[in-house]
Amino acid sequence: MKNRFKLLSAALMLLPMALLAQQPRAGQQPQHTPPAGTQPNIHNLDGQAYPRVDAQGRTYWRFYAPDAQNVEISFRGPMKKQADGWWTYQSEGPEVIGLHYYQMIIDGVSAADPNGKTYYGMSKWVSAIEIPEASGAEYYKVQDVPHGEVRERQYWSEITQSWRRCFVYTPAEYDQNPKKRYPVLYLQHGGGEDETGWVRQGNMNNIMDNLIAEGKAVPMLVVMDRGYATDARPGATAAQGMRSGVFPEIVVKEIIPMIDKNYRTKADQKNRAMAGLSMGGMHTFQTVLSNVDTFDYMGGFSGGAGAVDQIATMNNGIFADAAAFNKEMKLVFLGIGAEENPERVRLFAEGLTAAGIKNVVYYESPLTAHEWLTWRRCLNQFAPLLFQ
Repeated sequence: MKNRFKLLSAALMLLPMALLAQQPRAGQQPQHTPPAGTQPNIHNLDGQAYPRVDAQGRTYWRFYAPDAQNVEISFRGPMKKQADGWWTYQSEGPEVIGLHYYQMIIDGVSAADPNGKTYYGMSKWVSAIEIPEASGAEYYKVQDVPHGEVRERQYWSEITQSWRRCFVYTPAEYDQNPKKRYPVLYLQHGGGEDETGWVRQGNMNNIMDNLIAEGKAVPMLVVMDRGYATDARPGATAAQGMRSGVFPEIVVKEIIPMIDKNYRTKADQKNRAMAGLSMGGMHTFQTVLSNVDTFDYMGGFSGGAGAVDQIATMNNGIFADAAAFNKEMKLVFLGIGAEENPERVRLFAEGLTAAGIKNVVYYESPLTAHEWLTWRRCLNQFAPLLFQ
């Protein structure tokens, strides 16, 4: 009798949970047949069917919010409410290839999609949808090759009077070769993003693993730091922030010495490179052109280029003496997406060459705009040119 009572009690306790599990809840998908020829977005949480993408790049969305009066998808528009409480949306045509941020806007409140992973972008937590390339995307995907590691490191900054964080990629062979030293690429994120961007959105570790395994790039360390900084030393002004030049000082006086102290680096000019996307490209130009005796390679991905008519005077006339600059700098790489008005960067690259700078490489990413596919491609083109 006691056993029967225990079984009955257990059944009664489980019944509400079983009924609850049968009810659709926000972020979950009911029994539903997705459109033929579509696949779940690669940034969905495991088991979540929506949003979806078809082979042509059209997107399909379902979101459960039965009590909402209005649901929208940022950068796309309003969804249509169905009788069962699900909201639906289908793009009118193919979307541009690459990774695109979005949020769900529910009765005026913006939030990350509970169906997907979250990323730090646009200065907030957002979701992402990826419109895949028709072919050629293997370079930034996980392959059956030796894999490096991405290590997180905290360090104290005297300039900002705060603890800062960076991520350090070490190649697959790093721990197997304890006496070997490595060159270093300092790689910066863009505005509205942070030091996690190159790993989480950019897949830089996969790109480097694959390039190194194929013999296209030499094994190197890659350091990714936070590009925001305010000088907190006595006498500093609040204006000394993102655009004033304090971050380049942090790179040269704090980040590089910290990396050289804690990792097996080749600690000299010819074994250092710096690159960045958008705001990170600006930081690269600020840092490298003010410290040409510290770096041999520099790269701007959708950022860092200046006006052609200012080449002779920019950065205290660094390009005016082309012969001297060519002795210091082995590479000036300028990359940009074909769909983000590339003319300014192209003309700047041509202007540098016309001014006698011999080591300029211009790369234009086909069919992409100001987004992560452009910057993945730029890194894939840039890294093989380093330390050869």
